[in-house]
Amino acid sequence: MDVEILARIQFAFTIAFHYIYPPLSIGLGLLIVLFESIYLKTGNKEYEILTRFWIKIFALTFGIGVATGIIMEFEFGTNWAVYSRYVGDIFGSALAAEGLFAFGLESTFLGILLFGWNRVKPWVHLVSTIGVFLGSMFSAVWIVVANSWQQTPAGYHIVGEGLNARAEVTDFWAMVFNPSSVDRLIHTWQGAFLAGAFLVLSVHAYYLRKGRFVAISKKAFPIALVVATVFSFAQLLSGHSSADGVAVNQPAKLAAMEGHFEKEAPADLYLFGWVNKKDQTVTGLSIPGGLSFLVHQDFEAPIKGLNDFPEEDRPGQINAVFQFYHIMISIGMFLIALTFFACYKWYRGTLYETKWLLGVFAYAVLLPQIANQVGWFAAEMGRQPWVVYGHLRTSQAFSQEVSSQQILFSLILFTLVYTLLLLLFIYSVNKKIKHGPYEHSDIALN
Repeated sequence: MDVEILARIQFAFTIAFHYIYPPLSIGLGLLIVLFESIYLKTGNKEYEILTRFWIKIFALTFGIGVATGIIMEFEFGTNWAVYSRYVGDIFGSALAAEGLFAFGLESTFLGILLFGWNRVKPWVHLVSTIGVFLGSMFSAVWIVVANSWQQTPAGYHIVGEGLNARAEVTDFWAMVFNPSSVDRLIHTWQGAFLAGAFLVLSVHAYYLRKGRFVAISKKAFPIALVVATVFSFAQLLSGHSSADGVAVNQPAKLAAMEGHFEKEAPADLYLFGWVNKKDQTVTGLSIPGGLSFLVHQDFEAPIKGLNDFPEEDRPGQINAVFQFYHIMISIGMFLIALTFFACYKWYRGTLYETKWLLGVFAYAVLLPQIANQVGWFAAEMGRQPWVVYGHLRTSQAFSQEVSSQQILFSLILFTLVYTLLLLLFIYSVNKKIKHGPYEHSDIALN
């Protein structure tokens, strides 16, 4: 393989592994705030126990997330030197803001929750949980802003030429609120809330099925279910808004996501299918004119197809973009159906007796994670061949002095280290789940 392909594979691997953890931190942060708020309002100690139990899980996700995230910043310099020079002024401000406003806030208040719980007053616990939650949210803000600028650049000008060209910020707030940042940030946050909520649902569904910690699980499960229900539906709305933005700002990406080749023609909405790039056909089930209707509220309105763009400006892996995008949507629709059905069973008072449904929730923890991953794959692969849309091609952005052998060696090394980290994370979380919420509590087990 050549240097570009290996560098792309390595970065895709490291960022995909890293992105297992930040969504869990953000989602768990929200649940921890809710548990702690209910505890202070009701005085029920079991909500305090839930708070402390999930803080420990949060700390594990936070620690491994930090460790795996640092590697990517080194990769910018080693494998993507031209890219780093080009976007350094943009990314420098965003990443500095993340470190200053997000990481510092999150780590400081997490220290209070982990090591100072019995040394401060209960209201300080609540302030600290809110601080941890906001810190995780702010972290997502700056990362998504930086990535969104690559998708829809704004608030900058170009200085220099050729390999020495770089983008400089001319309007900080225009850079922050670039055309795609708000939609993408909301969609990312909501995906993270679902990841955290479904982890809580999975663990307490497991307890309920096994007849362990039943009373406390019946307190945690409906809170997480409400969060999951609200944000699974909200994802549908924010996803539609984000897709509308892609139609305006990155029409070639939209055409790839929907397998639309024809020039300025009405576009079908595929529920599923398979794209044949060579023949420019899609085999699958579609709603005729459905995409045209979603974008323009008109089944006959034309949508730009891939053939409207020069071949060198189209995404290379069209079928992969199509599949990843549709997997994300399919999971999203399933989560809406699952959570609404569970709410109905809860309303009827039969949720906890429906063992098969609890079993589904026990394993459904994987679905938001998969949706988050494939959503990012669709977004990033759909942006190709640009690393900065319309300005810097990926083929021009990698380091000129790094050899394919060096990248391959580091990729193998990262794979081994990350595999060990994943096994350690699974082992540690599983150990805490098996011990249960009452591990260090004076409240009797139930």
